[in-house]
Amino acid sequence: MAGRTFVYVTYIRTAPVNLWAALTNPELTRKYWFGIHHDTDWKAGSPWKMMFPDGRVADAGEVVEAEPPRRLVLKWRNEFRPELKAEGYSQCVFEIEPVGDTSKLTVTHSIDRDPSLFIEAVSGGWPRILSNLKSLLETGEVALPEKI
Repeated sequence: MAGRTFVYVTYIRTAPVNLWAALTNPELTRKYWFGIHHDTDWKAGSPWKMMFPDGRVADAGEVVEAEPPRRLVLKWRNEFRPELKAEGYSQCVFEIEPVGDTSKLTVTHSIDRDPSLFIEAVSGGWPRILSNLKSLLETGEVALPEKI
């Protein structure tokens, strides 16, 4: 995808199936994503929404690909900040690869515009979210209990 891209790679001491569950299970997602969860059935072509704890829609789009436990692709648009929503849809790709007793997680978030306020925003959010995910899966606790 031309435009702007944010890529984050981390290695998590867990099996790919456990990492997939953490990415797709609403109860697990709430623990590391500051109370936010996803609303979808995780099937290609299905609608996807990311929900705030109070029930508002944070982001929305579509499940483009779902290949458990290795690849998930979402069509993604911000729904609560008008300046980000105006940029349209982005694409977020989660790739999971087994590496010994760990899983390599690569998150690639792209949008077809440059510059992009949306990519600037997710560039600040993904490191916090994925640090929490890694901590939760490796220790049972999140690193950052509240959004900073």
